[in-house]
Amino acid sequence: MKRHRAIILTWLVGLFPALAAVIAVPWDQVAGVPAALNFLGRLTGIGGLGLMLAAAALSCRVPGFDKPFGGLTKLWQLHHWLGAAAFFLLLAHPLLLSLGNAHLSLDAAVATLLPPLASGAVWLGWLALLLTMGFMASSFSFFGKPRYQRWKWLHRSSGLAIMLALAHTFYLGRTIAAPWSTLIWYALAGLAVASLGYRFAFSRFWGRRRYRVQAIMEPATDAVELALKPLDRPLHYSPGQFVYLTPLDRALAAGYGEEHPYTLSSAPEEPVLRIAVKSLGDASRALQHIAVGSQVSVEGPYGNFFPETEEAGTTELWIAGGIGITPFLGRLRHLSNRDEPVNIHLVYCVQDRSRALFIEELEELAQNIRGFKLSMHYFYREGPLTGDFLRQCCPDLAERQAYICGPIPLLALARRDLLAAGLPGHAITTEEFELP
Repeated sequence: MKRHRAIILTWLVGLFPALAAVIAVPWDQVAGVPAALNFLGRLTGIGGLGLMLAAAALSCRVPGFDKPFGGLTKLWQLHHWLGAAAFFLLLAHPLLLSLGNAHLSLDAAVATLLPPLASGAVWLGWLALLLTMGFMASSFSFFGKPRYQRWKWLHRSSGLAIMLALAHTFYLGRTIAAPWSTLIWYALAGLAVASLGYRFAFSRFWGRRRYRVQAIMEPATDAVELALKPLDRPLHYSPGQFVYLTPLDRALAAGYGEEHPYTLSSAPEEPVLRIAVKSLGDASRALQHIAVGSQVSVEGPYGNFFPETEEAGTTELWIAGGIGITPFLGRLRHLSNRDEPVNIHLVYCVQDRSRALFIEELEELAQNIRGFKLSMHYFYREGPLTGDFLRQCCPDLAERQAYICGPIPLLALARRDLLAAGLPGHAITTEEFELP
């Protein structure tokens, strides 16, 4: 319910200018098809800009800000939907205005879309829309998925697009009367500017912490676990959270100065920060060879996978796939240090034993933590995960709280099987291990 309230409130904030426009317009002025199309054109422009500003406000990435939304991954999903809705509304904006003038003549309709160059305010809007089309294209799978750093650079043009759209609105906006129009847009623009300012300026000097690579372990093929020693303020976090790690080793083949998200595999009480990295791209592949003693910066923590407070008697089912074992490993290490009984069943899905990360440690934890059980699912032997397999190894799964982390196909498969087995949707928490 907390997450739903946060989502609804965000949509209301983004759509508030459009709601104010609907309330402010004299309805006798929108009678007839041309007037109605003209008003819809203005309304889509207002709504699109409002949602774009709301989406920008969500990009601040302040640690803890993501928790009411269910974690940073869920916050990104909301950001994506806000941006997509804004994009389509802004596309409709000039088309509806043009259709509103089509009853006068075809020339009038075309002039609405492509006015003389002297109409600078209108062309500001077009520049904003073209920039929006450029950075939004990378968010839709239809156009293919670009490299992570290219996606980031494309999205940085969103700031310029927002400024141009605001200038366009201030010059031509007439739907909401002054001073309310000025107050509304300044308030939303202030939120967006404050968020972007934190994200691209303040967080670089205050939000990031320096660490040194103290040791490197190899828990499986094409995977390492970095043990990081703090050089200044140590990070405070909860089991299952993740951080953005930026390597500062110029000798790396790739990834120097680039930030990427990685889940913490250490327990909060450990003196070092542990981060497991699987070779999945150029940057993570280069991290397999980072030198002991080199420095990295860490920003976070983020995520809200496990509840902040653990209720006594809670029974849990964990389903992990591949590198998605890391949040569970961090919590297991934490539980092992506390030496308290639990009721947790972990199903770890990998291709075969050679691909299982930390398998020896997981088996040892299953021996040492009272009430913790480990079941391995090997794809090459059992095929895809099924409801029958889950029920066989965990007969009371419908009575448990489920947590799933791993590749998106595994999440969809496990969620489907759990729902079919009778587990209610609110008892299933997922963490997609594919982050922007």
